[in-house]
Amino acid sequence: MKKPFAIAAAIAAGVLAATVFAADVGTVNTTIGEQVGTEKAAAASQNRINALDDETQRMLDDYRATSREAESLRRYNEQLMLQIKSQQEEMVSIGKQIEQIDRTNREIYPLMNKMVDTLDQFVKLDLPFLQDERARRLGALKEMMPRADVTTAEKYRRILEGYQVEMEYGRTIEAYEGTLGAGDEQRTVNFLRVGRVALLYQTLDGDETGYYDAEKKEFVQKNKYADGVTNGLKIAKKQVAPDLLVVPVLAPKEAK
Repeated sequence: MKKPFAIAAAIAAGVLAATVFAADVGTVNTTIGEQVGTEKAAAASQNRINALDDETQRMLDDYRATSREAESLRRYNEQLMLQIKSQQEEMVSIGKQIEQIDRTNREIYPLMNKMVDTLDQFVKLDLPFLQDERARRLGALKEMMPRADVTTAEKYRRILEGYQVEMEYGRTIEAYEGTLGAGDEQRTVNFLRVGRVALLYQTLDGDETGYYDAEKKEFVQKNKYADGVTNGLKIAKKQVAPDLLVVPVLAPKEAK
């Protein structure tokens, strides 16, 4: 009777062992499954972390780029503000200059007109040399004054130029050909201008010589100056070296 009992016990033990083994295998499988799930979850979490890290880095880069752009724009705006301020100051300065120019124009136009009139009177009272040339110059100045297409500066420059030409006459010697007299008495002569001291003439054949008498306001024949005028004409034409000239000069009078 003991053997059957022993066999039954062995069978029971084997069944128990099989049951325990099966239970251990299930536990292990469950544990492995949980581990795999945990690793998958960890991997997914890591992927999300990596994605978040990349997004964070991208946002950081964008923030830095935006900050640099904002700083650049701020400096640019500051520079623009300085330029605008400078332009506003320049506009104020230009406005003041325009006002001064307008005021200067109002003041200088009467002065320029007076300068032209004075030059005209001076030429009329002066020795009658190069009359056509000087009359054309004065006529051009008078014609220019009312013109709107000529600037104030240009008008003033040309008036001063006219004065400079007249001043130059006073310190030069000049010979030029012209006519003297009218009608049947008109003849071609060589004029000799010695500064503004004397204006003399001599016919082309040298037979007649004379000078302008400022008191009589006319030319007077005076052949005794023939040699002096002939020599003076040569000097003025640079045909001979400069030399002493004897010319008639009106004696100065005491001012009253």
